[in-house]
Amino acid sequence: MNARPDAHQIWMGPLSPIAEGGLARPRIGIGGISIESSTFSPHVSGDEAFTVRTGAELRAYYPFLDAGRELADAAEWVPLVHGRSLPGGAVDPGTYRRMKDAIVAGIREQGPFDGFFFDIHGAMSVIGMVDAEGDLARAVRNALGPDTLISTSMDLHGNVSEALRDEVDLLTCYRMAPHEDWLNTKERAVHSLLARLRGADGGDPLRRRPLKAWVPVPVLLPGEKTSTRLEPARGIYAQLPEIEKLDGVVDASVWIGYAWADEPRCQAYVVVTGDDREVITRESERVARMFWDAREDFVFVAETATLDGALAKALSADAARPYVISDSGDNPTAGGAGDVTWTLGELLERTELVDGTRMTLVASIFDSEAVAAAVQAGVGETVTLTAGARVDDGPRGPLQITGQIFSITDGDLDAGTQVVIAVGGLHTIITQRRKPFHRLDDFRMLGLDPENADIVVVKIGYLEPELYDLAADWTLALTPGGVDQDLLRLGHRHLAAGVYPFDPAGSPALTAVVGRRGEESHAC
Repeated sequence: MNARPDAHQIWMGPLSPIAEGGLARPRIGIGGISIESSTFSPHVSGDEAFTVRTGAELRAYYPFLDAGRELADAAEWVPLVHGRSLPGGAVDPGTYRRMKDAIVAGIREQGPFDGFFFDIHGAMSVIGMVDAEGDLARAVRNALGPDTLISTSMDLHGNVSEALRDEVDLLTCYRMAPHEDWLNTKERAVHSLLARLRGADGGDPLRRRPLKAWVPVPVLLPGEKTSTRLEPARGIYAQLPEIEKLDGVVDASVWIGYAWADEPRCQAYVVVTGDDREVITRESERVARMFWDAREDFVFVAETATLDGALAKALSADAARPYVISDSGDNPTAGGAGDVTWTLGELLERTELVDGTRMTLVASIFDSEAVAAAVQAGVGETVTLTAGARVDDGPRGPLQITGQIFSITDGDLDAGTQVVIAVGGLHTIITQRRKPFHRLDDFRMLGLDPENADIVVVKIGYLEPELYDLAADWTLALTPGGVDQDLLRLGHRHLAAGVYPFDPAGSPALTAVVGRRGEESHAC
C-alpha cells in the first residue's frame, strides 16, 4: 500500500500545443481520499487504516509528475492531502472528517487553483452517511469555487452518484480488472485536465468544461463476474478507446459499481465526456444498452465451487500444481475484514492437509495478539494459539491452532510482523495487521516457496497477475464473509429500485443526462 508505483506503467502521449487563450502553466491542486469499504463487514476503517500523504511526498506518489517529465513541467502542482487505505469496512466518521477538513483547509490556504486533480476510489462508505464521495466532492467544489476545473480518477468498482457527477468536470476510471492500468488512469485524468486548460477558451471557464453524458445502468455484480479478461466485460471495455478517438469526445468510461455496499448509488454507470452533444449522447446510451443486454451473460472469472469442491479438485491425483484456491468471501482487497477463520478451520480438519504429505500455504489471518504470542515463543517452538475472528467472527469464531512456529518476519510496511505456523504440511500465515497477498515475494519473504507448493489458499477474488501466472489450475471458492460472492444472501435493503439481479424484472430507459456541471438535463 505504501510502495511507490512503477514508473514503467506510464503511457500517455505528448500534450497538445497551448492554444491561443489557453493557460500556459496552470496552477493545479491535488487531493482526495481512496478506499473501497464494505458495509457488510464489521471492520471499521479508522486513522490507522490510512496512509496520508501531503506535499512533496504526495507529488512523489505520481511518477508522471517526476522532474523532467512533460506533465510535471506543464503546470504548477500543489499537492495538498491524500488519504489511501487498503479496502476494508466503513470509515470512522471522525477519520473521514479529519481528512476532508484537511483537504478543504489546504484548498483555502493554498488556492486559488485553475484545476484540481481529485484522486478518489468511488466506493468509500462512511458510518452514518450515504454517498461519501458526493459529500467530499461538494466540499471540494465549495472550497475551490465555481470556475476551477476538477478532473477525477476512479476505480471501475466505484459509483458515480448524481452529486459526484454534478460537482466534477472530467471523470475517468480503470479499464482493466484486475487493475493493471490503475496508474495509467491517474495519468489520463491529469492529461485530460491539462489538455482542457491549455485549450482555446478565451478566458471563459465555461468553455473549458466538456459536456458529460451520464447513464446509470441498474445492474450490480461482483467484480469476479465482471473481469475484463472475459466476455462480455472485455468487449464492452474494448469500445472505450474507440469512442475516445471520435471527434468531439474527451473520455469514455464504464463503472461496474461496488457490490458490497448497501447504498442507492451502488450500480453500474456509463459516462462519456466531450464537446459534441450528439456523439456523447449516442455513445453513452449505446454502451449502456450493451451492458444491460449482457447482464445475464456475466460469469465468474474462473470455475467456482464450495470449499469442499475446490479441495476435492486440488487433492485429486491428476491436479496440476501449484493449485490455487481463492478464499473469496473474506477478500481484504474487496473490503473483507481479513480475519474470518472459517476456511482455515475447514482446512485444519482435513487429515490429508496436515499429515505432512503435501505442502499447503494459507494466506492469511491478521491477529496482533496471536503474533505477539508466537514471537514470545520463538521460531521452532510448538505452540497453541488462538487466532482470528476478533473483527469478523463469521460462522466459526476464534480458532485454536497447535503447530510449530516456522518463521517470524519483521518489517513489512503493511503487515507489520508476520509469523508462519506449520501444522504438518499446512503453513498458515498470521499477520500483525491486515495485508493482501498478491505477489510471490509476499510468500518468499516468509521462507515459503509458492512455486513448489501443492496448494496455495489466498484471500482474494480473481487472481492478481503474479498469482494468475503461478496457478497451474485454480478454483474460485464461494466462501462466507463480508464480501460474499452470493450477493442475494447478504441482505441489501437500500439499493435503487429495479437493480438486477435483486429485481430481475426491471426495464430501464437508459437515457443519458447531458450537460456541463450545474446545467445537466435529460437528452432528447
